[in-house]
Amino acid sequence: MKSIRIGTRNSALALWQAREVARHLQNNNYLTEIVPIVSSGDKNLNQPLYSLGITGVFTRDLDIALLNDEIDIAVHSLKDVPTLLPENVELIAYLERDFPQDVLIRKEASRTKEFHELKLATSSLRRRAFWLRNYPHAEFSDIRGNIQTRLQKLEDQDFDATILSLAGIKRMKMDIDYEMLPLMIPAASQGVIAVAGHSDKKEINEILSKVTNHKPTQICVEIERNFLSTLEGGCTAPIGAFAEFFGDQIRFKAALCSLDGKNCIATDENFEYNESENFGEKFAKIVLENGGKELMAEIKASY
Repeated sequence: MKSIRIGTRNSALALWQAREVARHLQNNNYLTEIVPIVSSGDKNLNQPLYSLGITGVFTRDLDIALLNDEIDIAVHSLKDVPTLLPENVELIAYLERDFPQDVLIRKEASRTKEFHELKLATSSLRRRAFWLRNYPHAEFSDIRGNIQTRLQKLEDQDFDATILSLAGIKRMKMDIDYEMLPLMIPAASQGVIAVAGHSDKKEINEILSKVTNHKPTQICVEIERNFLSTLEGGCTAPIGAFAEFFGDQIRFKAALCSLDGKNCIATDENFEYNESENFGEKFAKIVLENGGKELMAEIKASY
C-alpha cells in the first residue's frame, strides 16, 4: 500500500493530533504522510464561532480535501465535528480519550480574585452559560485563536481569566497553572481525537479502525453525540454531555442551558450499556419533554 495521506489543520495542536494517528499507523508498519490544510475557522479569528452562521467551520476544508482525494483520512478534535457529516464522509476511528475537562487559567494580576469577580474571555456559548448559571453577574470578552494566541491575549488584554480544554494544554506539554472547574460539563466528545475517512476507501478505513480505534471511547462519544444531535444543538449551543465507564456501567451527565444560564435542564444517569439502545437519543428526549424543546427554540432565535 502507498503512504496513507493524513489531512490536518496546520495549528500546533492539530499537527500533534495528526502525528499521534501517524504513530499508531507507523507502529503497525504503515507508511504515512501528513498533509496540513488551512481551515476557514483558522482564517477568521475576529468573529466568535457562533456568528459565522455555519457548523463544521473547522472541518469543512478537510471534508473537501477528502472528497477531492487530496488526502486519505482527516484527523479532528471530535468536539469540532458536526453530528451530521457530508455525504461519503464517515467517522472511522476514535483514539482513547485523555483529558475531557475544562480548566480556568488566570493572569497573574487576578490570582486573588474570587470566581464571581472574574471577567472571563471565552467565545463558547456553553462555557458562558455554565459560568452564568453559577455567577449570574459575570462579564465576558470574546476570544479566538489557538492556545498560544489565547494565552497571549490573556496577558495583553483587559480580562482576568480564560477557560480552555485541558487536553490541549496536556498535549502541548504547557507548563502553566490551571484550576479544575467541576461546575462545567464538557462539550460532547471533548478530549477525543477522531479520524474521518471517505466511505469508498474501505481498505484504509478498515486499517484505521483496527489500528487506532478505542471501543470504550467510541461508545461514550456516540452517546454524547446522539444526545447533541437529538437536541439539534450543533457545535455551538450551550450543551454539555459527558459519558464514562465505571466497570460495566456508564455514567452520563448532560445539561442544556439558556444563554443567560438562568434555565438549565440537566440529567445524570447510571446504566448498563447495550448496543441495541440509543441512550443519547433516549436522554435527550427526556430533556426535550421537560422544557428543552422550548429552550432550544429560544436559543436558536437568539443567534
